[in-house]
Amino acid sequence: MSEGSITPATLSEALQNLAPGTALRDGLDRIVKGRTGALIVLGDGPEVTELCDGGIEFDVPFAPTRLRELSKMDGAVILSTDGTRIRRANVQLVPSPAYATSESGTRHRSAERTALQTGRPVVAVSQSMNVITLYVDGDRHVLDDPATILNRANQAIGTLERYRSRLDLANQRLFVAEVNNYATVSDVAAVLQRELLVKRVGLELDQSVLELGTDGRQLDLQLTELRGDNDREIDLLIRDYLAADGTPGTEEVRAVSEALDGLDDADLLKPANVARALGLPATEESLTQWIVPRGYRVLSRVPRVQMFLMNKIISGVGDLTALLAASEEELAAIDNVGTLWARHIHEGLRRMNG
Repeated sequence: MSEGSITPATLSEALQNLAPGTALRDGLDRIVKGRTGALIVLGDGPEVTELCDGGIEFDVPFAPTRLRELSKMDGAVILSTDGTRIRRANVQLVPSPAYATSESGTRHRSAERTALQTGRPVVAVSQSMNVITLYVDGDRHVLDDPATILNRANQAIGTLERYRSRLDLANQRLFVAEVNNYATVSDVAAVLQRELLVKRVGLELDQSVLELGTDGRQLDLQLTELRGDNDREIDLLIRDYLAADGTPGTEEVRAVSEALDGLDDADLLKPANVARALGLPATEESLTQWIVPRGYRVLSRVPRVQMFLMNKIISGVGDLTALLAASEEELAAIDNVGTLWARHIHEGLRRMNG
């Protein structure tokens, strides 16, 4: 992002800049220990400077100790957009009162309004409470100390491990049911529910990794292992079972994924809601009905078979039952498959089907 840009910053970008191990976080920690409070704007473009009244203008390299000393003055400190230089200090910010704020303190009200008006991240350090609050992209986010974040993240990792274990069992049961032609709507909903629970805990942990900065490397490794190829597995499940004519398009799959993401946790745990999102009958009786997948998940277990080829094969055979019964010659006759791919896929399916 170029300096002076008015493109709104995101929470993720701001957390990366404020994570433990960064120079800016070092400066904020020094302010907290010194109990002086601070108001810091991460950006010095025209959208910020037009809100500045008075203060001292200069242009010096950023240093944690400089930030600590300059914050002893009452006004705000203005940093460059990339956070590498200090542009102003002892500035009075005059944001428009038209921007609503729920904050009561003067410093925090100015911080929230400035962030809303400029689109730049603003940090307020409470002198009395020793709390660091980040305002960015319409969000108010309190920065916890690394020990607190790590403790919370370790609890989430424990939850994720349990979800992963249950998902692996449900996934294997569904796979066996699929290749033996007795999968039910309830089986599909059970796997999709667990995939989405893994996804949600993973997203929570992503933010913890960001907030921990250099302290989050071990956590990130654990998260990567437990998450697996979660997004792809959800995509394949939807492609296999979405009620649609022919092979589902990318936009159809995305719409279903967004609908499932929009369910709160309580609604997600009801199999009928998952079935409904897939366009399947959602009555209690229909959940026990057998359902035949298109074959995406099974084909994905054959090495090197890409989505383009899966679409061609499934369009050619119709569903998993027909795919497992297809001969090598029948597969080779499908557009873009050919003899070599047909032999590779047929052999892979034969090994899976025992």
